[in-house]
Amino acid sequence: MSATRTFDSVVIGGGLNGLAAAGVLARVGQSVCLLERAPHLGGMAAPDASGAPRLAHLLYNLSPSVRHDLGLGARDWPFESVAVPTVALSEDGRHVVTQGASVRFADGGAHPDAAAFAALIERLTTYAALLRHLAEATPPGGAAPLLSPDRIKEIWRLGRMGLGLRRMGKPEMRRFLQILLSNAYDLILDEIPDGPLAGLLAADAVRGAAAGPRAPGTVFGLLYRMGHGGGASLPMGGMAAVIDAFAGAAGRAGAVIETGCGVARILTDQDRVTGVITDKGETLQAARVLSSSGARITAEMTGLAHFDIETSRRLRHIRARGTAAKINLTLSSLPAIPGLPDDLLSARMVIAPSASYVEDAYNPSKYREMSPHPVIEALLPGQTDPAQRGATGHALSLIVQYAPVDLAGGWDEAARDALLKTTLKTLTRYAPGMPELVIGAEVIPPDQIEAETGAPGGHWHHAEMSLDQLLTLRPAIGIGRYRMGPSGLYLCGASAHPGGDLMGLAGRNAAHAALRGAP
Repeated sequence: MSATRTFDSVVIGGGLNGLAAAGVLARVGQSVCLLERAPHLGGMAAPDASGAPRLAHLLYNLSPSVRHDLGLGARDWPFESVAVPTVALSEDGRHVVTQGASVRFADGGAHPDAAAFAALIERLTTYAALLRHLAEATPPGGAAPLLSPDRIKEIWRLGRMGLGLRRMGKPEMRRFLQILLSNAYDLILDEIPDGPLAGLLAADAVRGAAAGPRAPGTVFGLLYRMGHGGGASLPMGGMAAVIDAFAGAAGRAGAVIETGCGVARILTDQDRVTGVITDKGETLQAARVLSSSGARITAEMTGLAHFDIETSRRLRHIRARGTAAKINLTLSSLPAIPGLPDDLLSARMVIAPSASYVEDAYNPSKYREMSPHPVIEALLPGQTDPAQRGATGHALSLIVQYAPVDLAGGWDEAARDALLKTTLKTLTRYAPGMPELVIGAEVIPPDQIEAETGAPGGHWHHAEMSLDQLLTLRPAIGIGRYRMGPSGLYLCGASAHPGGDLMGLAGRNAAHAALRGAP
């Protein structure tokens, strides 16, 4: 007979969102067990065996609210994060360097669009700060009484956002409302001419998305990345240090964390969650289950009989079509990039020569083809932190877009080789001789990302960040406030509001919703 243990809550998945949920619950006295099927924690943030990045390689948008609720103050944050500049690479060697709202050429020269770029970034950062209030709480709505504490907080939060809009003044408020749902391509080119700087912004607007910058709503994607300033940072000690900090906070609060143990089924009785059965046959009893898996996977573990026909249909139609592959190269020596000083080899380097290039790169993926001219984000993490250099050479971490999960013919060995060759060919235009430096290569297409991490469709955000899958519609109408299906079942992963990036807000928000029993 299988063993049985009892907890107040079970959390499925040990990525940053799952760890955040477990930590928040444990810190208020809940008995919590977190189960992760992989032999390690971290999900897409987990490094490889050498400490170099394997999937995610930079920290974006880590919310101060998450750190606060996990009790990770300055003394408990065991590492520093180094803000890295971004270099928009150019074939003519006139590379463009940005950090925050400042921009210059890599040789130190002034950029002619510096003032326009600074004004655009300042405006977008202001808009993003307004939306951040929505990201840090359960989406508006629900069945709470009008004068309940939860509804009063919601009204207060929306009132603050409205006041922020009013303080902008009517012209700026109108502009905000006009561009919020528009496309990033037009917004960017209305302010700065097409080129590497515009291409960088366009690439950031659609990072991980199955969309090009001309798609409606991609301005929201750009604002989303600027929610807490928009800067990228490299944690010293790698993503392992971030994972250890989150896991340490949850563990100190009393959460039980188990790796190498997945969930086979979510148990219910009388339309209420009663616990889970692990893939080892053990039963864990719990009144709450928070799942950082995708919504459809969670529903299947629970049993589709617990969901009405319309909800089941919506679950089937959640769009999560991954288009970003990961390639990890090991180099015998550092690459030489003409026009780029050695001290900028530690920067985030982006290949997106223009906004038009990004749109053209996206087009083949509509027909299930990989882009012959991909958008690439590259990082040499060992240049900032020797602990992330790699075991046998210099680690070069590449996020390559567009490489659709549903590639025609599938992601067999020939397709992986083709993606690697295309990527090296693209890199060679900026770093001549790159192929000769490669002594090791790992190609991780979206279908493998899905198999390893459970991210639906290998999508880096678990679901498309499109207008019809945001706020109360994320991941689908009717299940947009974390709770889904039987009483006590909650989504706490990136497929829930506010979405992906390594910020932990979905897990933190879901834990608070579960504690309130939010409908």
